[in-house]
Amino acid sequence: MSLAKSAASKLDWAKVMSTLKLTGKTATELSGFKKRNDEARRVLFELQAQPVDVDFAHYRSVLKNRAVVDQIEQSIKAFKPVTVDASKQLSTIEAFESQALNNAKETETLVAKELKDLQETLKNIESARPFNELTVDDLAKVKPEIDAKVEEMVKKGKWDVPGYKEKFGDLTVM
Repeated sequence: MSLAKSAASKLDWAKVMSTLKLTGKTATELSGFKKRNDEARRVLFELQAQPVDVDFAHYRSVLKNRAVVDQIEQSIKAFKPVTVDASKQLSTIEAFESQALNNAKETETLVAKELKDLQETLKNIESARPFNELTVDDLAKVKPEIDAKVEEMVKKGKWDVPGYKEKFGDLTVM
């Protein structure tokens, strides 16, 4: 068995898809390829399991009409299998391969971009000041809408934050 056949037989397709986190079109195409590959392997195995040589001497001894056996033997010896042009299938495989490669490159760029964003987020988290060191002015710089909302509430005479008592309870003693 060649190295490629050995590797293909040991390939765990589900693990490949889960490890590479393939989804959508790429996973569907890979599953379809696996199904076609399995069917081709099954047909090949069935064909290889069939006997290919015929014992004509046995048939000559069993049958009375030996001329029929001779004629069949000559026909089999004269038979030349038709060669199949596999270029269409190979071009289809190459097209699939190039499409899969393009999808993989696209996925790689998306993952790289997401990884870069996550690295930036991680840097921001690591360089952020602890919560207990933050001031109201710091929050107002980051979220100016908080300042505007407080000013609006003060103008309207609202001193209670909506939902505060429901969430944290009423702290007044009387």
